[in-house]
Amino acid sequence: MLDAERIDRLVQGLDDDPFATFGVHPAEKGFTACVLMPEAVSVQAQTLAGKAVGALERVHEDGLFFGPVTIRKRQPLRYVAAYGDGSDYALIDPYGFGPVLGPMDDHYLSEGSHGRLFDKLGAHVMTHEGATGTHFAVWAPNARRVSVVGDFNRWDGRRGLMRHRADAGVWEIFLPEVGPGSAYKYEIVGADGVVLPLKADPFAFQCELRPSTASIVAAPPDHIWGDDRHREHWRVSDARRQPVSIYEVHAGSWQRDDQGEFLSWDGLANRLIPYVVGMGFTHIEFLPISEYPYDPSWGYQTLGLYAPTARFGDPAGFARFVDGAHRAGIGIILDWVPAHFPTDEHGLARFDGTALYEHADPRKGFHPDWNTAIYNFGRREVAQYLTNNALFWAERYHVDGLRVDAVASMLYLDYSRQPGEWIPNDHGGRENVEAVGFLQQMNRALYGTHPGVMTIAEESTSWPGVSQPAHAGGLGFGFKWNMGFMHDTLRYLARDPVHRAHHHDDITFGLMYAFSENFVLALSHDEVVHGKASLLHKMAGDDWQKFATLRAYYGLMWGYPGKKLLFMGQEFAQRGEWSEERALDWELLEHAPHQGVQHLVADLNELYRSRAALHARDCEAEGFEWVLVDGAADSVFAWQRRAPGARPIVIISHFTPVLRHGYRMRLPSGGRWREILNSDATVYGGSGAGNLGMVHADEEGWANITIPPFATLMLELDY
Repeated sequence: MLDAERIDRLVQGLDDDPFATFGVHPAEKGFTACVLMPEAVSVQAQTLAGKAVGALERVHEDGLFFGPVTIRKRQPLRYVAAYGDGSDYALIDPYGFGPVLGPMDDHYLSEGSHGRLFDKLGAHVMTHEGATGTHFAVWAPNARRVSVVGDFNRWDGRRGLMRHRADAGVWEIFLPEVGPGSAYKYEIVGADGVVLPLKADPFAFQCELRPSTASIVAAPPDHIWGDDRHREHWRVSDARRQPVSIYEVHAGSWQRDDQGEFLSWDGLANRLIPYVVGMGFTHIEFLPISEYPYDPSWGYQTLGLYAPTARFGDPAGFARFVDGAHRAGIGIILDWVPAHFPTDEHGLARFDGTALYEHADPRKGFHPDWNTAIYNFGRREVAQYLTNNALFWAERYHVDGLRVDAVASMLYLDYSRQPGEWIPNDHGGRENVEAVGFLQQMNRALYGTHPGVMTIAEESTSWPGVSQPAHAGGLGFGFKWNMGFMHDTLRYLARDPVHRAHHHDDITFGLMYAFSENFVLALSHDEVVHGKASLLHKMAGDDWQKFATLRAYYGLMWGYPGKKLLFMGQEFAQRGEWSEERALDWELLEHAPHQGVQHLVADLNELYRSRAALHARDCEAEGFEWVLVDGAADSVFAWQRRAPGARPIVIISHFTPVLRHGYRMRLPSGGRWREILNSDATVYGGSGAGNLGMVHADEEGWANITIPPFATLMLELDY
């Protein structure tokens, strides 16, 4: 029998070990069963085959039922409850099932070395001990009690009390008959007995559409992939020597449907993939698509790291999108945010009543720029959580890369902080040693298990070795955004052309460090929002000059060493700043200047992909040589790009309105140099000045070249 104290704890949901009381247990004569069915009038116990084995007695007015059952061995039972309104409800007793996790899971999780946490934590549909249902598991080591709640138990935390695996701080339960599509959260009671706001699952694989915040039991992945050829290509390739031209996309505002709503993943696939193929880009990079609550954050304040956002459909739709892109030869890169997380009450903040995922001390755990919490990178379970997430996207969705956001903010303890607002490391320095260790761990794990995947750091400082291997003391990234290139070149082009001669080093200085890292030249979303103007309006001069200068700039960038990234809309010279609230201004393509820029970008991508000289030594100094570095008076720059076995290409960029006929320049060798690109061509909206397709150099390489105003030329040696 149950004593009064035990009954009181059970109906309050405060029993220390619900599995020791709920369910079926041996008694002096046979077995007894116990179940909580609030508001029920009576409860009948049955075997899973439907045989009646006993009527349970209501031992508490809150719906606790207890009594003997006639069975030969301990087994899960089905309880059929009758209610006063004549309705009934049946459930299979979850407390009749054993644990799913094992001691090795506890060991590896506690050690911080579990490489398959996404197979263990979260909600997994499975068959367990002969029943089909969902296994739930969550890490909450400091909780007094954790329950999984949802429609399946009327969101009553007393009925979803989980088994505590104390060694790992994990709580788990198998709920039979709970299947895909079920909404759920965790009800957590802190060590102080306070019931916390309901928490979404940190490992949720699907979420409700905002403003709702529940996690969803996701259907087991069943997509049949057809991207073996694409993945094998990148698995055996050195990405540094491949053409990588990235189209950065905010999925919610690239285009909208006829009602102005978000396109689904299938709708995006039908429009975006063909567009990117036609434009010649090699990769699509999405601003974060893991679930996030607040649209204006663009996804950078994410709370569902393991779930593709519900804004564009279900997770299967995202898998179809990635597969379709791969079949078309396009790689997919995701912006990934391990630097910080928002403090919405249903999220990770004080998850079990303590600073679990974040640092407790705000001098390390609070981000002043974004009013967010900072992950505790030094806690092995947290580093493991984030590392597993990187592995998850590569494995579950076959993504080709992760662009890691805000790396600079992770590396420095004093980032955006005044003296006294940060804590030095153990050596008295400002470097975040714990974050460094995490980034190295993540990159080692990802490159070690998915060799075709690349990682790219958004890192804006001079931290050494960002793209050097972790075993050599680097951070282990494949690439790093070249923020210096972006800042210097845009500053140069914002100047009146008459002043550019005095700032020649804005362009030339970048080559002093261009090969110190594996760089991506990024003209990203950050440069076209918050009053910064579109790229077109960053250019000095009138409308004609702006278009010509932008075309010349793109020619310079595609000829400059480093991989390429361009934010959506800039490929057709979007006039207005980008806003996540509306689609791009596609109607601009009705006008010839915008068509011309779009045509130019497509041609630049085709040249970049087809000419090894322009991409095969993007990250190595042997692929670059100045041809003219001291043309400051004329604002002319010229350099050579080359690669083994490829015809060399000379790039000439000019940034004044002067048409320069017969400009004397010594090319790397004599002979005919074919003009393979002229950004001033009429097809691009230019004046049409040029060299009639060919430049002739004498035996010593000297040539007289026509250089159009505000233009970039590419000359390829024609043997």
